[in-house]
Amino acid sequence: MIIRARVVVPLDGPPIENGAVAIDGERIVDVGGFDEVKARNVAEVVDLGEQALLPGLINVHCHLDYTLLRGKISRQESFADWIRAINSEKTKLSPQGYVESINQGFAEARRFGTTSIVNLTAFPELISRIHPPLRAWWFAELIDVRSPEQASEIVDGAVELLKSVANFGLAPHAPYTASQNLYRRCEETARRGNILLTTHVAESREEMEMFRESRGTLSNFLSQLGRDDSDLHGVTPIEHIAKFCQLDDRWLLVHLNEITMSDLEVLLRQKTQPHIVHCPRSHEYFGHSHFKLGKLSTLGFNICLGTDSLASNESLSLFAEMRAFHRSKQKIAPKEILEMVTLNAARALHRENALGQIRSGFLADLISVPCGKPENVFEEIVAFDGTVSWMMIGGKAMAGL
Repeated sequence: MIIRARVVVPLDGPPIENGAVAIDGERIVDVGGFDEVKARNVAEVVDLGEQALLPGLINVHCHLDYTLLRGKISRQESFADWIRAINSEKTKLSPQGYVESINQGFAEARRFGTTSIVNLTAFPELISRIHPPLRAWWFAELIDVRSPEQASEIVDGAVELLKSVANFGLAPHAPYTASQNLYRRCEETARRGNILLTTHVAESREEMEMFRESRGTLSNFLSQLGRDDSDLHGVTPIEHIAKFCQLDDRWLLVHLNEITMSDLEVLLRQKTQPHIVHCPRSHEYFGHSHFKLGKLSTLGFNICLGTDSLASNESLSLFAEMRAFHRSKQKIAPKEILEMVTLNAARALHRENALGQIRSGFLADLISVPCGKPENVFEEIVAFDGTVSWMMIGGKAMAGL
């Protein structure tokens, strides 16, 4: 099959006007100008017309468990209040409700051009009932705030439930809800099984206040839950985790809104650097501190975008995340924003040789969006506000999404 479009956006080179991509099975076998690709390959031609063809988008952080919570939680006075509110809403969902929520989330993400997604789930036992319509990485979200003595059992139980899926990882929730033992066990298991890790860290001012000063609304809330605060020693959340984990490129660190120079020094001392995930619209919802893109980029960190959950967002659209990031007055070109949900995201998943670009040998995960002016293709892509009408995953086209 040959896919022709007004412009092909390979991302490993400049956009190709009147471009084409040849597909054989699940992989790309040729990329270039339409006439040249057609001459080199004998295959059926699918002409997408006035469209830009680009790699499928990769969402490296979301919680599809909470798709049904869209609009249920208004802006709260504090981060701790939001946690109370979401905990209250979660009790109203049955196991079947969570299955419905996850299925609806996958369908919505696909409509918005996501072809690969990292989903953190608190219910790995439900995975066998889900059949994702796109590439899915399942991360078990683990919390032991009430039972840190059971860390090993919690991790081992999650791995047993996850091992039937192709792509999985472990997600100790956050340093305020996951014990040192849980983080250690996750890391030991991940290194032994060659899997990835992710965690929420340095998300809010309240989290920083809790770890550095042993006080504040989040600290008080967790004390009421019975959290042992003996691990609070006046360090930052990053410094806290780094005491017992190697925060290297196996880790996707989510948020990092509250970071210090000492945090950056800790991360730069690692043999390889962790990947950083920013969720622009969730960030706006909570009113977190300014995301330090300039400093992180200058230091060479790989930065990606995610949607977070619909308990703090309006949709699962990565296009909306790109637009929000562009609005945030970060000094970054539209092409680099697109790379955050393609190239950079593939690198974070250790799939930079298979996903995130349109290259020969890569998986044929492609989407198209309208293109009026090829010379402004990156601006048009980032500004796109709608659902995607054509998508291909692993060489299989899906129209009319």
